[in-house]
Amino acid sequence: MTLRAAGRTSLVDTVVEQLRAQLADGQWKIGDRVPTEHALAEQLQVGRNTVREAVRVLCHAGMLQSRQGEGTFVVSTADPAAVMRGIQRAGIRDVLELRIALEAEGARLAALRHQPADLARMRAALAAQAALADGGTQPPHENIELYADHDVEFHTAVVDAAHNSALSATYGWFSSSVREALLTALGDRDMPHIAPGDHHAVVDAIASGDPDAAECAARALLDVPKQAVDALLAPGT
Repeated sequence: MTLRAAGRTSLVDTVVEQLRAQLADGQWKIGDRVPTEHALAEQLQVGRNTVREAVRVLCHAGMLQSRQGEGTFVVSTADPAAVMRGIQRAGIRDVLELRIALEAEGARLAALRHQPADLARMRAALAAQAALADGGTQPPHENIELYADHDVEFHTAVVDAAHNSALSATYGWFSSSVREALLTALGDRDMPHIAPGDHHAVVDAIASGDPDAAECAARALLDVPKQAVDALLAPGT
């Protein structure tokens, strides 16, 4: 494997980017041991401390793993940061479709695995959101961000009630995009506002322990904005 020599500015960042590119290009496979610090330093014409710091960055990113006495190994060739940037650039329809996939399965599992505290958390988020609306169904303009925060908290509580750590971690990572898309929708007059009863239907279905009903309720909740977005993006509209 040949790496081009790094420049003299922002050396650590330069080395990180070159190693990340090598991983993405498949120069090293998952499970491979990467060259030693000494070998990488010679190939890149940088100091070993620079290489050590760059490897530490990629370990923190979840792409490499350092094993005491064995070396450093590849655990992922996909950069989570790049994935997140792609999600952040996604349009509102893409975000909604991903939400449906995650939340519908989350609700299904939640119906089977939820604890009383999970239901209490969902209901608390809805109560806080309703308090901001002051009895109405429209989100208050002056508190729109807090209103969105309570909505995201509700949906996060649904996913967390599945008690699947991987699903919760994925949704938690994705939740900032959910919030941004929600704020966009709340500020768009062409987007419908979801009735509070649709949220409560999800909670009731989860509480009933019926996974099919919970999945259907979660899909129905998000199908309202999904249909509106599809109509707005349809050719000729």
